[in-house]
Amino acid sequence: MAEFLLSADKAVFFFVNRTLENSAFDILMPFITDLNKNKPALVVVVLGLIVWWIKGGRNARLAILLLVPTIALSDQLSSSVIKFVLERPRPCRELADVHLLVSCGSGYAFPSSHAVNNFAGAVVVSFFFQRIAWAWFSFAGLVAFSRVYVGVHYPSDVLGGSVIGMACGAVIVLGFIFAERTWLKTRAKSGAS
Repeated sequence: MAEFLLSADKAVFFFVNRTLENSAFDILMPFITDLNKNKPALVVVVLGLIVWWIKGGRNARLAILLLVPTIALSDQLSSSVIKFVLERPRPCRELADVHLLVSCGSGYAFPSSHAVNNFAGAVVVSFFFQRIAWAWFSFAGLVAFSRVYVGVHYPSDVLGGSVIGMACGAVIVLGFIFAERTWLKTRAKSGAS
């Protein structure tokens, strides 16, 4: 069974990485996959967060604040724990004929930290802005897809990363709900005294 899953993973990887190969994706996917390394994109994100903080109201400020522990949890769990427990090599390190569009990276493959972090963030932001949850999850899915297309992750790396990321986001959201309810009960009790 494990051999079948590994074979299917490689087949889907080559379908995305080689069969879907085209000049438009060869430009777009490296840009999307490396947004976190693109200084102009980071400036736009920071400015967007500042505007959102000022004009977005309470929910925007809470979402932005909760993104800090969310990404800290998701990134450390994926990059510093799970990857070093499983030590799965990246496809660009073990397969021939990979259409590699970015640096292969020195780390391990499972899970994709890009997928973990983006899906964790999508869960948190979607909790506060449910009507546009589709946009956050679509972006996270696009980033995950880009990791396979550029040749640095297997499909199972991004699929597993998305599940781990959503679990991390859910932990933060549940922690927030618990903390808020506890604070409201404490406040109600002190107000009644």
